[in-house]
Amino acid sequence: MPEKHLFEYAVIRVVPCVEREEFINVGVILYCSSKGYLKAMYKLNEQRLCSFSDKVDVAELQERLRAFERICLGRKEGGTIGNLPVASRFRWLTSTRSTVVQTSPVHPGLCTEPQETLEKLYAQLVQ
Repeated sequence: MPEKHLFEYAVIRVVPCVEREEFINVGVILYCSSKGYLKAMYKLNEQRLCSFSDKVDVAELQERLRAFERICLGRKEGGTIGNLPVASRFRWLTSTRSTVVQTSPVHPGLCTEPQETLEKLYAQLVQ
């Protein structure tokens, strides 16, 4: 039987109008400590976003979402936060914010392969 690993994940959300608290799920971030795994998978559906609000700067949103990728990768591309340990980067990315890009509460689970689990969660929660 394959070994199970504890993982944590959060859904990445775009909140076009923070005051209304409506959101669109655009991605998932997954962290697995025992595998040293941290990755975000996302896709911004511009047509769906425009149905919520026509005042959103799509280019700015894309850049904010790319920051999730860079921070997950670490190294200098992730800036100051990218230099933190993997667990600290995940905690920083999933901390509570009141901005246009937010994350859901963090949820735990068990998996055998983090990448496969990330893809399944993305398909279930975003697509």
